[in-house]
Amino acid sequence: MSLSRRAFALAGLAGVAACSRPDAANAPLKAADVHPADYPTVTAVGWIGEELERLTEGRVRIRQYPSGQLGSEDDSIGLTRFEAIDICRVSVAALNNAFPQTVLLSLPYVYRSAEHIRSVIDGPIGHDLLNIFEGRGLIGLAYYDAGPRNLYNVRKPVTEPGQLQGLKIRAPQSDVFLDTLRAMGANPTPLGFSATFSSLQTHLIDGAENNWPSYQSSRQFEVARYLSITEHSYLPDALLISRASLNRLEARDRELVIDVAQRSVPIMRAAWETRQAEARKAVLAAGAQAVEVNREAFAAATRPVLDKYLGSPELRALYDRIAATA
Repeated sequence: MSLSRRAFALAGLAGVAACSRPDAANAPLKAADVHPADYPTVTAVGWIGEELERLTEGRVRIRQYPSGQLGSEDDSIGLTRFEAIDICRVSVAALNNAFPQTVLLSLPYVYRSAEHIRSVIDGPIGHDLLNIFEGRGLIGLAYYDAGPRNLYNVRKPVTEPGQLQGLKIRAPQSDVFLDTLRAMGANPTPLGFSATFSSLQTHLIDGAENNWPSYQSSRQFEVARYLSITEHSYLPDALLISRASLNRLEARDRELVIDVAQRSVPIMRAAWETRQAEARKAVLAAGAQAVEVNREAFAAATRPVLDKYLGSPELRALYDRIAATA
C-alpha cells in the first residue's frame, strides 16, 4: 500500500517529534479517525483511552486526532503501519485490496441484518479476521458497527438498479465497492470520504453511498437529498494498532490494550444505535427524501459480484460459514 505525499509529510513530522521527545516511551498513543469528535467510533476510542489511563495509573494514554486531521483513511493505515501513529479506525473497505479476506465483510447482500453481522464478527469468524493484519505491521483490536449503507444522489429518487444508469456515484477506494456500484448500473467514482461533500456540491459526482450517521455528519444530505434504502452493505469498521507500538508496551499493558478495546465494542454499539436513529430523524426533518427500493432487484443485479469473489475457494468457505451463522 503506497502512502500519499501528505502521509509521507505527516510521517516525517511525527518521526521527528517522536525522536525529539525525551520521554517518547511514555508518550500518549496517537489515534486517528476521519470522523468528527462526537462520532461513535471516536467516543469509543476516547473511552478506551480513559479506561487504559485509569487501569494503568497513567502509564498508557491515548491522544485522539479526529476529523481527518492526519489525512484520509488510506493515509491512516499507512501511517499506522509505519509507526508514525499508533492507532487508526478505518472502514473495512479501505482494507479490502491489501487484505483480501476482508472482502467477505464488504460484499453486497451477504448479511441479513445488523444482528447477523454482529454474530459473525463477535464469533470465531470475526476472531479469525482480526488475526489477518499482523503480516503487514498491524494488529486488529476490534470491529465496530458501520452499517447498513444506503445510496443517495442529487438527481432523483431511485428505486430500481436501472435508474442509476449514467449517475456518477462515489465509491470507497475498494475494488469490491467499484464492482458493486457498476453492477447496479452506476458509474463508480473512487474518492476519499472528505472529498465527497464538495464533489457533490460541484457535481463532480451525482451521489454516494454510506450509513445514516455519515450521511448526516458529513452534511452530504444537504446536497444529495434523494436517499434509497438499499441496505446493500453492513460493512463494519476496523480498529487497528501498530504492531511495533503495541510491542513497545509492557506485557501487562499489551494485554490490557487488547482487552479494553474488545470491551469498547458494546460501548460503541450503544452510541451507534442512538446516533443512527438521531441522524435518520435529523436528515428527514431537514428535507431529505428516503424511498424504499426493490431490494430483490438490487441483490440480483449484484449477484455477479459475489460470484466473482467467491471463485476463491478460501473466500467461498468463509462465505459458507457466514451464511450458516444464525
